[in-house]
Amino acid sequence: MGESEAVNQSRAQGMLAAVERIGNKLPDPTVLFIALLGIVWILSWLLSYVSFDVIDPRSGESIVIINQLTGNGITTFLTGLVTNFVTFGPVGTVLVAMLGIGVAEHSGFITTAIRALLNVTPKWLLTPMVILVGIVSHSAVDAGYVLVIPIGGVIFYAAGRHPLAGIAAAFAGVSGGFSANFVPSALDPLLQGLTQGGAQLLDPDIAINTLNNYFFTTASSLLIVGLGWWITDRVVEPRISATPVDGDEEGLPEVHDLQPAERRGLRWSLISMVLGLIVLALTLIPAGSPWRDASGALATFSAPIMRSIVALIFFLFLLPGIVFGYMSGTFKGTKDIIEGMTKAMHSMSYYLVIMFFIAQFVYAFGASNLGTLLALEGAAALQWLEPPSSITILGIILLTGFVNIFIGSASGKWGLLAPIFVPMLMTLGISPDLTQAAYRVGDSSTNIITPLMPYFPLVVVYCQRYVKNTGIGTLAAMMLPYSITFLIVWSIFLLLYWAIGLPLGFTASYTYPA
Repeated sequence: MGESEAVNQSRAQGMLAAVERIGNKLPDPTVLFIALLGIVWILSWLLSYVSFDVIDPRSGESIVIINQLTGNGITTFLTGLVTNFVTFGPVGTVLVAMLGIGVAEHSGFITTAIRALLNVTPKWLLTPMVILVGIVSHSAVDAGYVLVIPIGGVIFYAAGRHPLAGIAAAFAGVSGGFSANFVPSALDPLLQGLTQGGAQLLDPDIAINTLNNYFFTTASSLLIVGLGWWITDRVVEPRISATPVDGDEEGLPEVHDLQPAERRGLRWSLISMVLGLIVLALTLIPAGSPWRDASGALATFSAPIMRSIVALIFFLFLLPGIVFGYMSGTFKGTKDIIEGMTKAMHSMSYYLVIMFFIAQFVYAFGASNLGTLLALEGAAALQWLEPPSSITILGIILLTGFVNIFIGSASGKWGLLAPIFVPMLMTLGISPDLTQAAYRVGDSSTNIITPLMPYFPLVVVYCQRYVKNTGIGTLAAMMLPYSITFLIVWSIFLLLYWAIGLPLGFTASYTYPA
């Protein structure tokens, strides 16, 4: 290693160490929102004595900050504490989706389907298939981190390729392509609920579709697979090819073929899923279908099919999950179905805690009018700067990517940013749908290089099975080409997608008002 290369590597390690130190000093996202709630209360008290010339577009009158620390403000907050939480959009939608996903995961349907897909893939298609499976695994929330990433290493190792390249490819799909998916997942209602909450600070009657970014994320999945394939085969694997695999041979994992019971369960569960989709499609076709709205349209907010997306996600995973469980023998009775749902709810306990405080923060932020004031003042500043809308969107992407390095929680991060970004850009004529799409790009691209991402240390452990001296710096350096490429190319892709005018998703728009 040359002296200059050693210096550069030392600088990179120093930067990573600095990021880790700074991030470790940040409080848990839950504590962060408790602190933000307190800040909102104090600011509402202080700014309630200030007169603002900013005009509220909803009333046509000057913005007035409502003091939340008055007797009336405190009692209103306390009496609405429960209501704020239970009516907060992301809570119910995510929990309902997770009930179905939990059954599919507990029965083994999801993991078996992933293994089957990887087992039948030709060697030359291993890289794109591993990335694609990583992307699809988002539907099972954390399954990608605990299943697909280690299997990526196993598959590559069994094929005579470097296992770290397989882990990198899988990590790129699971985490770098976190917002690229053509299969609806719990992330969709989570982001939609927070986006809608932010938008309603400015427009209380606005409704955001759960699949408002579906077409964009579907197209993005193809982009991420292509980019990840090229980076893995042309950049990452050649760079690490000389790194010896020195893990204990006895401890190295193996790929196991599907057992007969698993094959039987998978076959019948997929048949049940296809039949369910066929029945749904047939019921959508008639002009008088109950899935249509009063005018006969399907893709409107008032159409029952659009209002049933979360319920359909629930059944999309529940039905094959149950069929797989009984046909494979992993389910012996209805108790196993309930256990799958229960385990899914256990895994959501932390999510519920943070959502409780986010809901209170969003309420106070809106009730005090601080959210509206910040959005309008920010919009005024942007209008004064007069940046093109494309530059504004790029700014959102870059800022999100930067914040993501320090705040790994997708719900925590968007819960913080949505009440600011969404209404601010609405005043500039940019729709919540486009703002959310920009957030998705920035959030996903830097997931794979931050040591503060909860699963980052776990991926390091996966690497150490094959290369014992793998560290955080090793993994970050290996993933950096993916992160930079995804951030640049995906951002350009969004701008081109927007320029062409391709639909972002169901009932989505690029402008506000639509």
